[in-house]
Amino acid sequence: MKKLFLEKIRLSWYFFILLYVFSVTVIFAPNVKFESGALALFSVNSFLYGFYIAPILSAQKARIEELHKIVRMESNAIFSMVIDSKKLPKELRNHIQDMFIMYINTSIQQRKPGEGEAHYEALISYCLTYEGKYRKEIDKLLDKLVANQVNRTNFSMQMRNKVYSNEWVIMLVLFSITLTFVILLESGKGIFYQFLAAFLCTGLTMLLIILAKMSTLTHKKATQIWDPYKKLISSHFYRID
Repeated sequence: MKKLFLEKIRLSWYFFILLYVFSVTVIFAPNVKFESGALALFSVNSFLYGFYIAPILSAQKARIEELHKIVRMESNAIFSMVIDSKKLPKELRNHIQDMFIMYINTSIQQRKPGEGEAHYEALISYCLTYEGKYRKEIDKLLDKLVANQVNRTNFSMQMRNKVYSNEWVIMLVLFSITLTFVILLESGKGIFYQFLAAFLCTGLTMLLIILAKMSTLTHKKATQIWDPYKKLISSHFYRID
C-alpha cells in the first residue's frame, strides 16, 4: 500500500518543523488581551479537546495492540500448517507454500480489510477439490484453514476500526479554536513566554498527527505489526517472529 508523503515523515521531524513554524507564528502574531468570558470559553474548549481526543487515542493504541496479537496468532497458525505440509511430496508441498506466500505478500503490501481474501479462498478451494492419496493430510490442512478464519475476521474488523470522519471534524474544530487562543493570547512579555506558547501549539498539533498515524497504521509501532509475516517469508517458514 502506497503511503502519502506526509505519512512517511517521522514524528521527530514533525516536532521540530512544527516548533519552528509556531515559533515564527507566535512572534509575529498580534497579542490580544482576552476578557474573562473569552478566557472561560478557552478553558472549556481546551477541556473538551483533551476530553474528546484522549479516549480516541487510547482506542487506537488498543487497536494496534490487538492487531499485533491477531497477526502473531495467524502467523503461528500458518507456521503450523506449513510444518504439517512438509509431510507431503515436494511438488505438492511447494505448491501449497507458494499459495501461502502469495496470501501473505498480498496482506503485507495492501494492508486493507479483505485483501488476500482471494488467495486464502484459493487455498481452501484447492483443499476442497483435491483428489489424491494424501486426502487425509489435506483434510487436516483444510480444518486448520477454516479454524484460522476467526483470526481473519478479527483482523478485518480491526483494520476497519479507524477514526471516523465525523470524529475528525469535531477534533479539528476544537483543535483550531484552542490553537487560535494560544497563538493570540497575551501571556506575558518576553521571548520565554512566546516559546512556551510555541511548545504548547506544537504539543497540541502532535496529538493529532500521532492519532492520524495510528489510524492509518503508519506509526512506528503499527508498522511492526507485519513483522511475523515477514519473518515467515524471509525464513522460508522455518521461523516466526
